[in-house]
Amino acid sequence: MYEAMRDEGASKEKAARVSNAAAASSRSSVGRKGGRAEDYEDRTKDELVKRARELGIQGRSKMSKKELIEALRNH
Repeated sequence: MYEAMRDEGASKEKAARVSNAAAASSRSSVGRKGGRAEDYEDRTKDELVKRARELGIQGRSKMSKKELIEALRNH
């Protein structure tokens, strides 16, 4: 699963996180999207920076809103 996600363009961290979660439970429940979170575009830049901080994204304070959204989606 890790290699397939990396081939699809996922970051090493994201591929490892999802693969490890899948190993601990069923794959179908890990890959399912919940759809409960609001769109990144609807959030303020401060909210995006806070989320990026939670995820440990480097360089977040210098990123534009568009760059933050891209970094969060590709994390």
